[in-house]
Amino acid sequence: MGVEQQTSECSHPAIRIDHLTKCYGNVVAVRDLSLEVRPGEVFTFLGPNGAGKTTTIKTLAGLLRPTNGQAFIFNHNIQTEPVEAKKLIGYIPDHPYLYEKLSGRDFFHFIADLFGIDRARANQRMEEYFELFDLTATADDLIENYSHGMRQKLVFSVSLMHDPRVLIVDEPMVGLDPHSARILKTLFRRKAQKEGMAVFLSTHTLSVAEEVADRIGIIHRGDLIFVGSLGEMRARVGESGTLEDMFLTMTGTPEDIAEPK
Repeated sequence: MGVEQQTSECSHPAIRIDHLTKCYGNVVAVRDLSLEVRPGEVFTFLGPNGAGKTTTIKTLAGLLRPTNGQAFIFNHNIQTEPVEAKKLIGYIPDHPYLYEKLSGRDFFHFIADLFGIDRARANQRMEEYFELFDLTATADDLIENYSHGMRQKLVFSVSLMHDPRVLIVDEPMVGLDPHSARILKTLFRRKAQKEGMAVFLSTHTLSVAEEVADRIGIIHRGDLIFVGSLGEMRARVGESGTLEDMFLTMTGTPEDIAEPK
């Protein structure tokens, strides 16, 4: 990426969502959502099941077309400029699809070819990320023999190989052992702080959000009900408890949270 292009990009929000609405028939999954994520920021997106998190993420990744509104990646409209926008994105879905009859190495090379990355650079990145995620010894094993955690780490490896400016992640910790989860949390912070990457992270693991987030967004029943730092959330809720406590205060109701029997 040239200096002029990178400087121009940094003058824009990494992610900008303008009045996004997505309906499935008569069901409104996301309602009039607007927010921005800055370069160098880890933004965690929280909400109960069915709140609209994955719908928002799939729209950002260009996999869903919004009913109304727009989404931008460094000022590239994801619907009208999909190629330009997607070049800047690394996307890790909650249930990634992998070609199981390929080895980890072959899959890495396959994705590198899609991005037009030459083999020497691809091998350098593969060595770096396979070493980081402890995949080197199994690089030539078929993906069908990988555990869920190994598959997740492979997806992270291929999603980072092209140095995306924006990393969009849906439930990253599922299936990861504590050591790998720690590596991932450290990687999020390093990519944001040292490389200026914007990380948009959806998770149900509130301790992860508490550890890594610069800002937090909470979506509930399709509506964005809070955006801000942990300190701003405490000021709004008026309590000094954990993120879990505050999250349940903002999204829970007596009928949602049953008393233990």
